[in-house]
Amino acid sequence: MAILLFFFFLLFDISRAIPVLDFSKLNGHERAKTLAHIANACEDWGFFHLVNHGIAKDLLERVKKVSTDFYKLEREENFKNSKVMKLLNETGDKKLENVDWEDIITLTDVNVNEWPSQTPGFKETFKEFRYELKKLAEKILEVLDENLGLPKGYIKKAFDGEEGENNAFFGTKVSHYPPCPNPKRVIGLRPHTDAGGLILLFQDDEVGGLQVWKDGEWIDVEPLKNTIVISIGDQIEVISNGRYKSTWHRVLSTTDSNRRSVASYYNPSHKATIAPAPQLMKETNEEWNQAYPKFVFGDYMSVYYQQKFHPKEPRFQAVSAI
Repeated sequence: MAILLFFFFLLFDISRAIPVLDFSKLNGHERAKTLAHIANACEDWGFFHLVNHGIAKDLLERVKKVSTDFYKLEREENFKNSKVMKLLNETGDKKLENVDWEDIITLTDVNVNEWPSQTPGFKETFKEFRYELKKLAEKILEVLDENLGLPKGYIKKAFDGEEGENNAFFGTKVSHYPPCPNPKRVIGLRPHTDAGGLILLFQDDEVGGLQVWKDGEWIDVEPLKNTIVISIGDQIEVISNGRYKSTWHRVLSTTDSNRRSVASYYNPSHKATIAPAPQLMKETNEEWNQAYPKFVFGDYMSVYYQQKFHPKEPRFQAVSAI
């Protein structure tokens, strides 16, 4: 991993690349420095690569294999007859709007019986992977608590809501972005911020395409083998009262490669009430500086489904009126 990081920094302008952070250093004498690096990444980027995250390489390799096998066995032929493929073939040179060049399925604890069944090892591998990712997500949330000066477990408790422990929602999207005959006419995934809490992305080792918006330009999130890309969702932006920001990102389509993407998201329960943490609101002129409204997460999602690919600020305004 050290050699990979050396070549990563050699090839790319570090100032224009998302941070690469070593999670294992939280357990040693570099803990304070690592906490600071994570805080800076959450404040300045809303995205960072995480290395030495504790998920076994063997499991990561199995996830890659079953994901690729699944697409070839169960999805590839269907994508050839998909809506977006038909639109691309039938609309001449016109650029396609309101569609994405993406094949996607969603895995949750509720729909296990609907998980892919034809691909050997898929269910077993993803059950194990999701278990490890959820543990990692909760560790990262505790780091965010510490960096924000919140009590340990604050964000998780907010996500669980008043129903009790372990009510936060954990889902996984398995996506593929197949080779596109005309990437100038259709994007892989339109620009958006993520609605939920914390996103853990296991992206393709070789095929790029993910970009984040920073300082007026799109910046590539370069593939870095066996890292987990962490991104901040809208709900953590709210709880942090704007200190941490969810970031616009998109996926480009390509002509010659099939990009694999496994994105898991640790979200509030739909009944959870989300608001800025009181500890992060400063008292000014006898009024609380609350930059975001208080709302029920399910209400926010109702707005998000209609406005996902639009700026997030109107979403916060809309949900405050509900």
